[in-house]
Amino acid sequence: MTVKPLACLAALSLLGTAACTPVNSYQGFQAIDHTPSEIKVGEDSRTTVQSKLGSPTAVSTFDKNTWFYLSQTSETTGFYRPRVTRRDVTAIVFDKNGDKVADIRNYTLKDGRVISYNDKETPTRGREMTVLEQLLGSISAAGALPPQEVNPGTHGTPGGP
Repeated sequence: MTVKPLACLAALSLLGTAACTPVNSYQGFQAIDHTPSEIKVGEDSRTTVQSKLGSPTAVSTFDKNTWFYLSQTSETTGFYRPRVTRRDVTAIVFDKNGDKVADIRNYTLKDGRVISYNDKETPTRGREMTVLEQLLGSISAAGALPPQEVNPGTHGTPGGP
């Protein structure tokens, strides 16, 4: 039985096409029974929000009255890095005096900003020494120490009981 070159080419092209099929992955909050849009300002409380949406993904560091529900969808094609195709952030703000919902803010991928981190290092105090200076400095420092006195008759020293 001989394998036809046309059949091999067709099989290889199918495998190549399957390798380039994007793979979607979902991270974060996934609404099952209720969505954040069902939360009502002034009506819902912390308890009802938690019963409808579950525990928040994050709580604000500076204001404990703000809960965040985050979700995102990423797409990976072949060997390329994953690319975020959708991001939804719902911030639910509770009033300061009670526990009623005061505000609901929705953010998407368009509202995000790219943060460029400064990759410079923080300088340390002191002067920089070369390897040779460090070696010579450690040798001279060891020779500059006073000799350790040995008291005969004490425990743990040579000549002791």
